[in-house]
Amino acid sequence: MIELLRRAAEEGPDRAAVVIHEQVVSYGELLARAEGYAAELTSRGLRRFATFDGDAARVIALLAAASACGVELCQFPPAEPESVAELAARFDHTVVLSADPDLDAGDAEVLDHTVWPTVPGAAGAQSSPAADARPHLILTTGTTGAPRGVRHDWSRLVRGVHRVRETPHERWLLAYGLHQFAGLQVLLHVAAARATLVAPAPRTPRAGLRAMRELGVTHASATPTYWRFLLTELAADGAPAPSLRQITLGGEAVPGPLLAQLERTFPDAAISQVYAASEFGSSGSVKDRRAGLSRSVLERGDDADVAMRIVDGELWVRSRVGMLGYHGDPPVEDPDGWRATGDLVELVGDRVEFRGRSSDIINVGGTKVHPLPIEERVSSVPGVAVARVWGRPSALTGNIVAVDVVPAPGADPARVKAAIGEACADLAGAARPRSIRFVDEIPVRGSKIVRRDIPQEGRG
Repeated sequence: MIELLRRAAEEGPDRAAVVIHEQVVSYGELLARAEGYAAELTSRGLRRFATFDGDAARVIALLAAASACGVELCQFPPAEPESVAELAARFDHTVVLSADPDLDAGDAEVLDHTVWPTVPGAAGAQSSPAADARPHLILTTGTTGAPRGVRHDWSRLVRGVHRVRETPHERWLLAYGLHQFAGLQVLLHVAAARATLVAPAPRTPRAGLRAMRELGVTHASATPTYWRFLLTELAADGAPAPSLRQITLGGEAVPGPLLAQLERTFPDAAISQVYAASEFGSSGSVKDRRAGLSRSVLERGDDADVAMRIVDGELWVRSRVGMLGYHGDPPVEDPDGWRATGDLVELVGDRVEFRGRSSDIINVGGTKVHPLPIEERVSSVPGVAVARVWGRPSALTGNIVAVDVVPAPGADPARVKAAIGEACADLAGAARPRSIRFVDEIPVRGSKIVRRDIPQEGRG
């Protein structure tokens, strides 16, 4: 990471690296911060730490500094201060860097890094030479349970950026958090391309849409859920859609109807899908605007960074850019070996189509129901902005299929409910929604839908 920043600063020190509302940080300024932080980390003798900070420029500088020193950094979700003490205890962090010195971090020491020197060598020690190991800890989003710490090394994380060409005119929206693997991938691409990262706060679809219009965003990568909410914001304000050149979707299965809606709304944008995860990295992108993956991904040779195969209906991956293991577990014997992804798939013609996560399966009276196909049907109903299909506990069948719906602006809930029933009428009995609830928001973590049972106020 630090090498990418140094090269970008050498070639264009005054070029905008990060734009945060009215604040613009150049590559030269960002590198100076990183070198200053690296000197401070070395001076303090830190070997691992966590950070709780929502300022993208400071976080990027810390990421680069930690990579320079071989110090393990873990960023906690910046919007969840109530979770810091629990996360620090779970992942054995004794030091948390934060802009809030009064942050409750449990037994961990809180250091205010905003007062650290931001020029090289100001702390009286220079950053370490290239370290043999450059560890980094990434937390999973926790959509299916408690987040896990995924152990990486920067040498593996940056392995694919040599293929990125320089495109300094691009402005990429940071819709993910930098604590997420997807956000880190966007950052690495931007740094390798010498482009500009636009990082609005908070990282919501509404703020993202504003940044697209006001800060010159040309490229945007986000989850399908994020894009659905952004389309709803567009429909509500009635203003013209911003001009985008690239739309990327990842983090969740991408339904065909959403691809079609994005194509209609942003006719000048190229649309890509990325299949990736914190554990195995990114498998590359699909640019044919069709749901699922091309069957050709199963035919990659032994020299591919990421190879795939299907085992008993589940996608397996072998990755040379993936994790070294989970925090608290012994290192995996073969980091480049095959591992299950938890994604259930089916071969349909020339496509590998996603059927859902194994952890999301709803057991209805002994019948296994996949929520994703139902969710796609419901989301295609006029008047539905976003939908969540999940298993609601039932004394009779163990679970029933439940649907939470955020209605589109001006939609009639009664008509929408009837249309959902018609759209699902031909499903098997166990798969038909038995509960349809209208809600103000869908529970998400990291812009991904959470399908666990989470109490929520409804409207019908």
